[in-house]
Amino acid sequence: MNEAIPGARPHVTLDEELIFDRSGPGKTGAELPPLDVPAISAVEAVGGDYVRPEIEGFPEVSELEVIRHFTRLSTWNYGIDTGLYPLGSCTMKYNPRINEVVARMEGMATDHPYAPEPLVQGCLRILGETARCLKEITGMDAVSLQPAAGAQGELTGLLMIRAALDDRGERRGTVLIPDSAHGTNPASVTFAGYHVRNLKSNARGCIDLAALESAANEEVAALMLTNPNTLGIFEEQIEEICRIVHAKGGLVYMDGANMNALVGVARPGEFGVDVMHLNLHKTFSTPHGGGGPGSGPVAVKAALEPYLPAPVIEQAIDGSWKLNYNCPKSVGRVRAFYGNFGMAVRALAYILAYGPEGLRQATEDAVLNANYLLHGLKQAYELAYDAPAMHECVFSDRRQAARGVRTGDIAKRLIDYGFHPYTVSFPLVVQGALMIEPTESASKEELDRFVEAMLAIAREVEDDPNVALTAPHTTRVRRLDEVTAARKPVLRWQPTAETE
Repeated sequence: MNEAIPGARPHVTLDEELIFDRSGPGKTGAELPPLDVPAISAVEAVGGDYVRPEIEGFPEVSELEVIRHFTRLSTWNYGIDTGLYPLGSCTMKYNPRINEVVARMEGMATDHPYAPEPLVQGCLRILGETARCLKEITGMDAVSLQPAAGAQGELTGLLMIRAALDDRGERRGTVLIPDSAHGTNPASVTFAGYHVRNLKSNARGCIDLAALESAANEEVAALMLTNPNTLGIFEEQIEEICRIVHAKGGLVYMDGANMNALVGVARPGEFGVDVMHLNLHKTFSTPHGGGGPGSGPVAVKAALEPYLPAPVIEQAIDGSWKLNYNCPKSVGRVRAFYGNFGMAVRALAYILAYGPEGLRQATEDAVLNANYLLHGLKQAYELAYDAPAMHECVFSDRRQAARGVRTGDIAKRLIDYGFHPYTVSFPLVVQGALMIEPTESASKEELDRFVEAMLAIAREVEDDPNVALTAPHTTRVRRLDEVTAARKPVLRWQPTAETE
């Protein structure tokens, strides 16, 4: 049902049974010598309290069956190695394989976190050098690599703001958040014990300075903004924004999720930002990891440095590296050991491989790609805000909605053209949002195929809306009951009467 677009076609997939359906008594994937001791059951070995009832239901399969099963399952996946992954706000860029090689080197992957400091000087140096590079990139004064995700970095930064204000004897209770901020910000503010006050965007999709002036007072602990914001627009008045907040004694937190548009070009520390987090799995190419292992380092200006999570990486006068636990004003540990070390290895490899010029080029390419898509698609999809894009562009489904087709329908149809969908219905400030971020990883040829697919879908909507409304057509399953799947997930296999 697709229009002819070279290179845009469904990915090859194979049907596959459950591994349990391939099980048969006596099958095994290993050859072991005969037992020369009496056989005992799992219950006898570790005790009944520690053995799950379903342990006896483990599948019995051969090595070849296991290999073929999981290889076939891998063809069901779509990832950055498969094709364009245009999720807006997520920065799904390519993870260079050299980073994985480095992270798996002996001494990187095998050193124990409790090893004595003299025996892990190389690892400590990697942590110290990663922090030094992030300080230089952001224009901040100190960095903690402990937080294991961007959201945890947000919470850590807010806890440091609270500690600093407590030291000043100020019990402020509100954090201002623009409606164009990152989606996790309100939750982090609430976890930190603050109340959220929302700020509406102006007609350009940026913070309204008049609204900020009115809201900023002695009750406000901080402004938490994303820059570039989730509309893909840079807050051009960021210095004035910071001045307004600082004039009332508040601090400025910048969500650094969108730093892929700034690295090597602009430094938040020079805008007036007091604290921010970075996403190593976004900006610095480490894997997203499906909920972990991620890494969300926090960078601060000097005034907040005493409150960084302990321990703090330091270099001694003799050049050696150590962990300093003597941090009396620290907000405490937020992650076991010193964060996800493997992510720091990968990020440092990426930073050093590119160097300053390469990092800037990656940023410029990401911005160029986003604007290329913006200009290629605005003829068919309504642009949310008529402003230059940074790392991503946001459209509305308003034109297609007139034919009964919404952003989710367009995303489902895009699967039939061989592309992963964009981010659907976010940011919330845009009704029916289509949020697209190509990153610097996409070539012009791939972007052209994506544009042609999106334009083809727009034409289909005009000719026959039912094509999109019933999509996808080429997948092994059709539309799922997403509400039930989200609210009543079935997360593991359960034996049925037929399999027992």
